[in-house]
Amino acid sequence: MTGRVAGKLALVTGAAQGLGRAHATLLAQEGARVLCTDLNGNGAAETAEIINRQYGAGTAYGLQHDVTSQHDWEAAVNTAREQLGGLSVLVNNAGIGVNGNIETCTFEDWRKAFAVNVDSAFLGCQSALPLMKDHQPGSIINISSIAGLIASDTMPAYNASKAAIWMLSKSVALHCAKRGWDIRSNSVHPTFVDTPILDGIGRKAGLEKDVVMGKLARQIPLGRVGEPNEIALGVLYLASDESRFMTGAELKLDGGISAM
Repeated sequence: MTGRVAGKLALVTGAAQGLGRAHATLLAQEGARVLCTDLNGNGAAETAEIINRQYGAGTAYGLQHDVTSQHDWEAAVNTAREQLGGLSVLVNNAGIGVNGNIETCTFEDWRKAFAVNVDSAFLGCQSALPLMKDHQPGSIINISSIAGLIASDTMPAYNASKAAIWMLSKSVALHCAKRGWDIRSNSVHPTFVDTPILDGIGRKAGLEKDVVMGKLARQIPLGRVGEPNEIALGVLYLASDESRFMTGAELKLDGGISAM
């Protein structure tokens, strides 16, 4: 541990597995106390338990949290206030993938993509800012996707929702800066990462995981799929005071895709 975020108080959504668990764990490793939230409350509690076993009791807490619910966001922020003593880092990580082109994507799926991917980040920023103002410097980190910057003909709902997170991050950044608050807002744009989401893609397509990973890797200039900790390292930088002069920006962790 080098203590890059020592004393920070963080809330990470979608922390039951995958990227969210990686973000929460690395932040705790580097000195933060973390509230891990997820619709899967047991998974969030498991992440907190793993962190506490490694870094000491009281380092992390778990909470069931529907990120599309304003009531649940109020409860999550209140829990951060009570259990952590405040909030200085918000990681809006929770999200879902939605397939289907413009002809096959249902309106129900479109609305679900925006509810989970965009409404959650809007509600998170709006709910957390009053508490974050009392614990500056602060950092809001919204997990978008390279799919929010580069479109595909197969997933308009996912492209559009992740692009909305990109612009929301910039608007929040300007709002905070205009008011003189030392609270930054940035977006992170990963490409394919080895998380349980990829396992689901393989099962749906009837393919073995190594076949799926090979297909995805061939689309990335670096020739491989990302690891969760590689994305978490970007989140750690944005959560730390090392990024005090970075706001309204996008951090692309895409193995070179956007350079093509």
